[in-house]
Amino acid sequence: MTAYTTYMTIDSPVGELLLAGDGSALSSLSMSGQRTAPAARSGGRRDDEAFGEARRQLTAYFEGRLPRFGLDLAPEGTEFQQRVWRALDEIPYGTTATYGELAARLDVPRAEIRAVGAAIGANPLLIVRPCHRVVGADGSMRGYAGGVERKVRLLTHEGALQQMLA
Repeated sequence: MTAYTTYMTIDSPVGELLLAGDGSALSSLSMSGQRTAPAARSGGRRDDEAFGEARRQLTAYFEGRLPRFGLDLAPEGTEFQQRVWRALDEIPYGTTATYGELAARLDVPRAEIRAVGAAIGANPLLIVRPCHRVVGADGSMRGYAGGVERKVRLLTHEGALQQMLA
């Protein structure tokens, strides 16, 4: 597990968010109660002034004023994970994609869709890297590290659930 040099927490409509990294580049954004959440508190120093731009953009996102993040990111992962995480950035605000659609965009064979799902599940930057926009082929709300109820809240906030039901 990564030992972050700096972390801070902020309150949000989906609960407390933990931002961690080097103080400017964001390596992790996790939620309270999240499975596989990093233990940044034990490996870094709290700095409530760090990640000012991330805080501003998250506030704008939750106020409905920011459909796409533009932050300095430094997540750790394999080359394949990085590729999948970058593909998440291309799923537009207010829409969803299926695991199969994402695999097709990445030219990953259908037999290896589970690898795409595993990489999505390892995404260390919840909300910012919008893994919440990936749903099952039948539109079902499948696994989300922050909890399926939060996934539904984020998709509702973005208007994506209304699009799926239309």
